[in-house]
Amino acid sequence: MQTFPDAQPLHGLAGGVLIGLAGAVMLLGPGRIAGISGMTARVAGLSGGAPWPLAALFLAGLPAGALAVATLIGGIPAQFPPSLVLLAVAGLVTGVGTRLGSGCTSGHGVCGLSRLSPRSIVATLTFIATGMVTVALVNALGGGI
Repeated sequence: MQTFPDAQPLHGLAGGVLIGLAGAVMLLGPGRIAGISGMTARVAGLSGGAPWPLAALFLAGLPAGALAVATLIGGIPAQFPPSLVLLAVAGLVTGVGTRLGSGCTSGHGVCGLSRLSPRSIVATLTFIATGMVTVALVNALGGGI
């Protein structure tokens, strides 16, 4: 793929299958939506929903899974913004947005769309449109790659 020389479509496919499988297991097993923001809010005591142990285990599995994959394949290259303040502000803004939107991309985009939830369809279209506008603005201001 000349346009995306670093693309790894099989890795993306495998990741997508695993995310879909996790969402299906959560929905068909305990009957819960596998939304990270909802699970985080539950663990932090900001909302009800999934039983606290289930939410805590779900969240603990995220870094544990990344660590397992990194161990198996010999590391995962990652780059972060040079400023920890910028990273913290971005995280807080994302958290506020997920609370305002009643969920995040995993809850709405994966689980909500698969249930044909009208609220999730609108939320996911909003996520995508906002992301496109943000990329266009960053690139126009010279901040893109």
